[in-house]
Amino acid sequence: MDSQLSSTANIEITPIIAFFKSLQDKICQALEEADGTGKFIEDNWQRKEGGGGRTRVMTDGTVVEQGGVNFSVVSGDKLPPSATAHRPELAGRTWQACGVSLVIHPKNPNIPTSHANVRFFIAEKEGEKPVWWFGGGFDLTPFYPNDEDIQHWHQTAHDLCQPFGDNVYNDHKKWCDEYFYLKHRDETRGVGGLFFDDLNQWDFDTCFDYVKAVGQGFIDAYVPIMQRRKNEVFGEQERQFQLYRRGRYVEFNLVFDRGTLFGLQSGGRTESILMSMPPLARWEYNFQADEGSAEAKLADYLSPKDWLNVLK
Repeated sequence: MDSQLSSTANIEITPIIAFFKSLQDKICQALEEADGTGKFIEDNWQRKEGGGGRTRVMTDGTVVEQGGVNFSVVSGDKLPPSATAHRPELAGRTWQACGVSLVIHPKNPNIPTSHANVRFFIAEKEGEKPVWWFGGGFDLTPFYPNDEDIQHWHQTAHDLCQPFGDNVYNDHKKWCDEYFYLKHRDETRGVGGLFFDDLNQWDFDTCFDYVKAVGQGFIDAYVPIMQRRKNEVFGEQERQFQLYRRGRYVEFNLVFDRGTLFGLQSGGRTESILMSMPPLARWEYNFQADEGSAEAKLADYLSPKDWLNVLK
């Protein structure tokens, strides 16, 4: 499948594919070590329209209830509506995309759910320069927020951004807060992190280096949180609240997430696209947490904040 993306005008994609594959390996290894017993099972697949991938899923680990780490490389002759709606100038171009995406749903409600993604996209048309960009980021969705975890998460994000410019962290944090926002609930999906798209304003190598830093940054940010919280005690009340809040995750992914829409509209592999869904979730009509409860505390964290200064 790699040969379909091995050469484009002015851009050599083979190293990008190689990096994304190695990043998938590295993330899976780090998560398996943090879990202790769980193992990722790999599912290799091909896409009839062009490309394929390898989806790795862990179920019923010691720490991870279900988690998926997906690598894919896909191509097509026509962009789906979800892509051209924002970029009408891309209509009529052939396209190629590759990347790694993951979602981890832990068993313990004291460990936040986490999502990360890094990707590359290129669209071409004969006689015109190729249009390319990188995208990605990572975000954290706690159920019982811990200030130490949030501080660590955002400090890691800040530090990896710093070599690329003083404003990168603030810009990509703001973008994350705005993207992972549930309009119908008037709340963010969690405490954010980094999100970026259309990254091509720097030279190619600098953009690629930033994506590499974000990929490693996810491991550095999330694994220590897993290790700190995995042995904390929880009961049925905490479990039920976790399942209720997972419903918000489902709502965002099916209603707002551009990656989900792009994948489904471009004929992507449904099982791999929807691996981000939690294995269990629930809804409850007009749920209201008791005032002053641990569950009520979450609401204070579901709006954009300058976490590095707020939590000092």
